[in-house]
Amino acid sequence: MDYFNTIIGQSPAMDSLIRSARLVASTDVTVFLKGETGTGKEVLANAIQKQSPRANKTFITLNCAALPESLIESELFGHKKGSFTGATCNKQGLLPAADGGTLFLDEINSLPVAIQAKLLRFLESGEYLAVGDVSPCKIDVRIIAATNTDINEQIDAGEFRRDLYYRLNVVPLELPPLAQRAEDIESLIKHFLGVFSESYSIAAPKFSKASLRILRAYSWPGNIRELRNLCERLSILLAGRIIEPENLPHEFIRTNNTPKVTDFTLPEIGLHLDALEADLIYQALSRTQGNRSKSAKLLGLSRDTLIYRMQKHGVASH
Repeated sequence: MDYFNTIIGQSPAMDSLIRSARLVASTDVTVFLKGETGTGKEVLANAIQKQSPRANKTFITLNCAALPESLIESELFGHKKGSFTGATCNKQGLLPAADGGTLFLDEINSLPVAIQAKLLRFLESGEYLAVGDVSPCKIDVRIIAATNTDINEQIDAGEFRRDLYYRLNVVPLELPPLAQRAEDIESLIKHFLGVFSESYSIAAPKFSKASLRILRAYSWPGNIRELRNLCERLSILLAGRIIEPENLPHEFIRTNNTPKVTDFTLPEIGLHLDALEADLIYQALSRTQGNRSKSAKLLGLSRDTLIYRMQKHGVASH
């Protein structure tokens, strides 16, 4: 079974992403998934693991933001009996539990700096040290990490180790926000409505053409997760019905009334496109005080694309 075929999306951005993911899945290389919350990083991590030589081995997920700092070291590396108050027995950590398989570290940007040093040691040597232990153990675990923030900003702020970033960022894969792959929205809706129709044993609703136009124009701050939640809500409340614009939540209608790029009129005398693009990039950087991630979002670009175009036009950060 080709697990990448279960990922819905035919947009150019997704097509390029899946091609790259297929290549890295067949190797043991460390993968760093980047993207906003709700873009499907865990889904992609699962597909990479299931398509890898470690497919039949253990696959463990740890959300680094879900545990307090006092527990995450023990959860990740394990501890020895008596190593701290409450350690009444030996405990195996998730890292050694994944020996031979894959460990997915979601929201690794939330990992405390002290724990980052221990993870770096494992990535460099394959060895880890349980809390309270004096002898390191060697294991074989593939790491897939994910972040929903701009790691470069955290590095500059001293919140994330630069050397760990380089170790993780061997093959970066960036998941595009849903707003940049509007052509995939209808396919995703069809999939989710089918899932909820079967799950709840109800007739699936249908979106009218006018509703679909609104959904394609929406900014989707919650990305695919937000779309999934919308489909579940409407599947239950409007089972078997046609969903018209008035049935959509207010934020969809309100956002749909904001000006779009298509409202721009080309001047009679024409314009210099490169100069306009450079000026828009400059304005975005000025508005965000030089924050490249926020500037890219304002311009509807990925961060890497923004950096490429900045270099192309010789626009410097503020």
